[in-house]
Amino acid sequence: MTLGLTTRLLHADHFKGVEQGAAHEPTHTAVAFGYDAAADLVAVFQGQRSGHVYGRQGSPTLGALERKITLLEDGTGTVSFSSGMAAISAVLLSLLRSGDHVVSSQFLFGNSNSLMQTLDGLGCPVTLVDATDAAAVAAAIRPETRLVFTETIANPRTQVADLAGIGRACAERGVLFVVDNTMTTPYLFHPSAVGAGLSVNSLTKSISGHGNALGGAVTDTGRFDWARFPNILDAYKKGPAAGWGLLQVRKKGLRDMGGTLSGENAHRIATGAETLALRMDRACDNALRLATWLKGQPGVSKVHYPGLEDHPQHARAKQLFRQFGALMSFELDDRRDLFVFLDALKVVIKSSHLGDNRTLAIPVAHTIFFEMGRARRDSMGIAESLIRLSIGIEDYADLQADFAGALAATA
Repeated sequence: MTLGLTTRLLHADHFKGVEQGAAHEPTHTAVAFGYDAAADLVAVFQGQRSGHVYGRQGSPTLGALERKITLLEDGTGTVSFSSGMAAISAVLLSLLRSGDHVVSSQFLFGNSNSLMQTLDGLGCPVTLVDATDAAAVAAAIRPETRLVFTETIANPRTQVADLAGIGRACAERGVLFVVDNTMTTPYLFHPSAVGAGLSVNSLTKSISGHGNALGGAVTDTGRFDWARFPNILDAYKKGPAAGWGLLQVRKKGLRDMGGTLSGENAHRIATGAETLALRMDRACDNALRLATWLKGQPGVSKVHYPGLEDHPQHARAKQLFRQFGALMSFELDDRRDLFVFLDALKVVIKSSHLGDNRTLAIPVAHTIFFEMGRARRDSMGIAESLIRLSIGIEDYADLQADFAGALAATA
C-alpha cells in the first residue's frame, strides 16, 4: 500500500510497534540503559548491534523522532539536537578541521552569521557570497573548500538561493553542500532534490509548530559520497561509506559536544510534526494573501515575499518549492512610526520566534540584527523600518483587520 506523507507520519510509531499498543512512542527519560550480558553492552558500544548506552547519545523517544524527520526529508538517517543552532554547530565543528574553507550565503540568519564569524576565528576561513547567484558561489570555492552552506529562503529579506545551481557547482568539485531547510520545511522542499548532502532543520519552528519545544536535526540525504570527504576519522569508517558522515556528526557533534535533545521536547516535536502539512498549507495561504494585500496599502513601501510576482526570485521559488513559505517582511514608509504600528497590533504577537501557529512580528534592525551594525545590515538590504512576520494559522480576516488597524493608527 502506498501511503501519503501525513498518513505515514501519523502511523510511524504504530507501524514500527510500540509497547502496550500505544499510538505514540512514549517519553523515555532514562539516562542509563542496562544489558543482561556484558557482551551485548560491548556490541552496542562498538556499533555491532543497535541499542542505547547513555541518554546523551540518544533514547527510544529521540529515535522515534529521528525516524519521522528522516521520513519527512526522504533521507537515509537523522541526528537530533537540543536546538537548530546546536545542529548547525555540530555539523561545522565535527566535520571541519583548522585550515578548511567554508563558502556561506551572506544572507544568513543572525545567529548563524555570528557562528560563521566564530568559525573563522577558530581557523576555518569563511567567505560570504550572494547565494542567489550560483556563479558567485562557484567562484568562491577553493581547493581547500570543504563545505558550502546556505538557507533556502533567507531570514528576514526572503532572498531565495540558487539551490540547483549551487548543488551542481558542489557536485562538480566534490564539495559537501549543506542546506538549512528551516524556512521551507521538508513539506515544501527536499534539499536532496538539488544535490545537498545534509539538510538541517530547526525543529523548534514549523515542524513542531506550537512554540513549546526547542530542537534541531541534521539529516543525511544520501546524495554525498562520504568516501571523498577527507576529514572522516578512521574510527568512523565503519560499514558502507554512505553512513560515515552522519556517524561522525553523531559521535563528535552530539556525544562529545553534548547538545542532546530532551525526551520531553522530542515527544512534543514528534506529535507536532504529524500536522505539519495541514499547518503549512494554512500558513502559506495566509502569507500569500496578506503579502498581496499589504503590497497595495498606503504606508507600506515594500513587501518581501517570494510568492509575489515582482519578487526577484519568484520564478525560482515557484519552481523549487511546493508553496512559498510562511516568512515575509515589509517596510513602512518614512512617515509611519514603526513602534506605534507594532504596538497597535492586537492579534499578532511581538516576538522573535518563527514557525509558530500564531502570527509573530518583530522590528528586525532593532533586535535580531542590531548586533551586526548598520553597515552590515545595509549590505544585506535590511532597512531600519523592516518588520519581519512569521505567519500563523489564524483566520485570515482577523489578520488583515489587525494590520489594517495598525496602519490606521499610524496614518
